[in-house]
Amino acid sequence: MNAPIATLKKQLQADRARLHDGYHDPEQAGQLLAAEAALVDEFLAQRWAELPLDPRTALVAVGGYGRGQLFPCSDIDLLILLPPETDGPTLAAVEGLIGLLWDLGLEVGHSVRSVAQCAEEAQRDITVQTAMLENRLLAGSLDTYQAFQRATAAVLDPRAFFEAKLLEQQQRYERHQGATMKLEPNVKEAPGGLRDLHLVLWLTRAAGLGNDWASLKQAGMLTGQEMRKLKRAEKLLWSFRIALHLTARRREDRILFDYQNALAQRFGYHDTDANRASEQLMAVYYLSARVVAQLQPLLIQAIRRHLYGAEQMPATPINERFVARGPLLEIARPDVYEKTPSAILETFLVLQQHPELTGIGADTLRALWHARPRINAAFRRDPVNKATFLAIVRQPWGTTRVMRRMNQYGVLGRYIPAFGKIVGRMQHDLFHVYTVDEHILMVLRNLRRFATPAFNHEYPTCSRLIESFERPEVLYLAALFHDIAKGRGGDHSKLGKIDARQFCDSHGLSREDGEMVAWLVEQHLTMSHTAQKQDVYDPDTVERFARVVGDERHLIALYLLSVADIRGTSPKVWNAWKAKLLEDLFNATRRYL
Repeated sequence: MNAPIATLKKQLQADRARLHDGYHDPEQAGQLLAAEAALVDEFLAQRWAELPLDPRTALVAVGGYGRGQLFPCSDIDLLILLPPETDGPTLAAVEGLIGLLWDLGLEVGHSVRSVAQCAEEAQRDITVQTAMLENRLLAGSLDTYQAFQRATAAVLDPRAFFEAKLLEQQQRYERHQGATMKLEPNVKEAPGGLRDLHLVLWLTRAAGLGNDWASLKQAGMLTGQEMRKLKRAEKLLWSFRIALHLTARRREDRILFDYQNALAQRFGYHDTDANRASEQLMAVYYLSARVVAQLQPLLIQAIRRHLYGAEQMPATPINERFVARGPLLEIARPDVYEKTPSAILETFLVLQQHPELTGIGADTLRALWHARPRINAAFRRDPVNKATFLAIVRQPWGTTRVMRRMNQYGVLGRYIPAFGKIVGRMQHDLFHVYTVDEHILMVLRNLRRFATPAFNHEYPTCSRLIESFERPEVLYLAALFHDIAKGRGGDHSKLGKIDARQFCDSHGLSREDGEMVAWLVEQHLTMSHTAQKQDVYDPDTVERFARVVGDERHLIALYLLSVADIRGTSPKVWNAWKAKLLEDLFNATRRYL
């Protein structure tokens, strides 16, 4: 018995190794996944044929393997369908097969059920229902397999499935802090990752719309250009996950720093004067994740519309350009952005001013996507657009939410070109866990939380200080610009100060506020460096720092920005020691001033 197992194991490993050897071309990702699945299909069918089984049994691939895709180190998800009354030899044979597969080194996830049990489990557990939604018959009884398909389809409620999967996605996003742009992203689970694509295809299948992107295009839910972008992003995400498994030699879905250089080398990237190979590699990942994050909401809304009926809710006019349709903001006419480009920024301002609106309608998002090229130099010079942008920054609520949307839809980087240059930019240090643009938005979020009464309990000192701080938009603009010059070479604080001053001057801020924004950008590291690297209880240290800040308003602003900045580097960087050092330096300097 040992010899055949050893022979089988050696042959299987050699066959899989041949598929993996020399893999370096993302264009071949889909072929590799299909070939890997086909190889295991054939192997399993051969083993099945050797077993003394009841002819009514069936071997079914489910989950990712059921899609006809198998990543190098992923689980092989199997469902073994048994007749209602199964004899002893069949049960023994099934147990022997599972044991053999484990002995051969295959990572097998398996369940053994009757058709009736499958229906019961699917009705009870959304995870089981999801896995069973993607299935293929590998070997055994076609009649039993078809009975399984009918039974599980009968218990599938497309609307309930839709709502459950969206709740699941929301919980998954919360686990990843809703961040697409982490420096060590999970290519499968993070926002913008493969799981977001799986979700759309699960919903598509459950809604009876088909099994692939072409089905959605045929249903009018995707344009040809969008489908090509989505398939390209999917292929690149596949290639990252394949390369991760091959590099780590195990199931690893996080693009950890330890693997980034090896992955870059595998895909042919080389260091240049401007960018490291790993930075070039990760820029490709972030671009792919952004495409998924931009297009997935369009598709989910379209599927929702299909499931809940084509009749539209009545439109409530907001102004000449926008209407509210239920909880969604929509443009009043398809040509709004074409006729009135300033409505692009106004979209986000209206969203802020109407907190009852939870999102943007699919058709409006699509129109916004295609209108982005209108954000050019002339657009940026237009006083109306400048006023709208400042109004967004000055709104009492919703600023972080709409800034994130503006970044996600590619609007923020077009309106502030310097910001566009740091979208998806890596930060190679021990502290930051986000790309530069994501970090900036986290700092903005932290400042906004200080100003929100619901979060007063988190940082009461910061909340008290910002409550009496006049024109807090100064702080928010400083947050937007504090790291905007990273990656250009030179001192990013000094270069960012120039960008900030130009922005403030061109947008008509008062000289006092413009100078404070520029000063905060230039000095944004000074307080944290002083607190952590010098003796904050030495009067000379306090005196030197007080000379830098000059007055109480600058001190308060720098303290708030410093706390927000440190907290925005990583959930783990902020601690009680840093909090006390900063607060003690703040209080000592305030007394001195």
